[in-house]
Parts: sequence; structure tokens; C-alpha cells
Amino acid sequence: MIDDPPNRRPQSVLFSCTMNAVRSPMAEAIARNLYGREIYFASAGVRAGEPDGFAMATMEDYGVSIAKHKPHTFEDLEETSFDVIITLSPEAHHRALEFTRTMAVEVIYWPTMDPSAVQGSRDQMLAAYAGVRDQLEQRIQKFLDRGPIGSV
Repeated sequence: MIDDPPNRRPQSVLFSCTMNAVRSPMAEAIARNLYGREIYFASAGVRAGEPDGFAMATMEDYGVSIAKHKPHTFEDLEETSFDVIITLSPEAHHRALEFTRTMAVEVIYWPTMDPSAVQGSRDQMLAAYAGVRDQLEQRIQKFLDRGPIGSV
């Protein structure tokens, strides 16, 4: 199954989506909030988007700020040796597979709705973003809650 945890907890995880403005920075911030420095987390996009106010507001409601996040791409990454890359959009998944074709890294696809595509009132938009945030939190916990790093 797509969400099944690997045998041992990874030491470094990259989250990727299309613009690195909503889903992947939310996932990175949630993971850092849950696991601190126990695991190295980063995020990147296929293209660099613009900071998203709804994503910032949704994460503020969660108790974590992403206001200082600057969207960037795979090419902007300072660190490129990750144990796992978790992709959140089809475009990001294809880019991650291309990016890692000569590397020994696991690429996992978590299909995740882009809440910025939702139309409606401010409350409807915030609800869509919160739904994605909560789904990401559940997936991250399921994927990483297995005891200490490196344990089998």
C-alpha cells in the first residue's frame, strides 16, 4: 500500500509538489513540528511559486508558521541526498523520478489535492486547506511513527 511505512525510519525526507508554495511546505512544517531535528526535512517544487496566504493562515491555525518559507525548486536544493522523496502531485512525482534516476533513493507518491484549486468563500477555502493539512499530518505520522531512526 502507498502509505505503508518502510522497515526503518528514514533520516532525511524531501517533500515535493508542483510550486513548493502549499502542499510541500505544509508537509515539511508539519513533519518538523512532529519530529524536530530527529529527521532532516526539506521541500521543493517543480517550479517556484509564490507564498500562499491561505497556506500560511492554515498553518498558523495549526500552531506553526510557514511565513518565512521561500518557494524553490529541485535545482535550488543545497542537500540532494535524501533517503525518501515524498511527492504530492503527479508533476512532482515525474520530476522526482527524473531527479533520482542515478541515485539510490525511494520515491513515494501520495496523491494530494491542491487546495488552491478550490473555489468559494474564504471559509470554504480555509476548510479545503485545513483538510489537506490534516491529511498530510495523518500520512506523515503513519509513515514515520515506528520508533527510533534506523530501528527495524
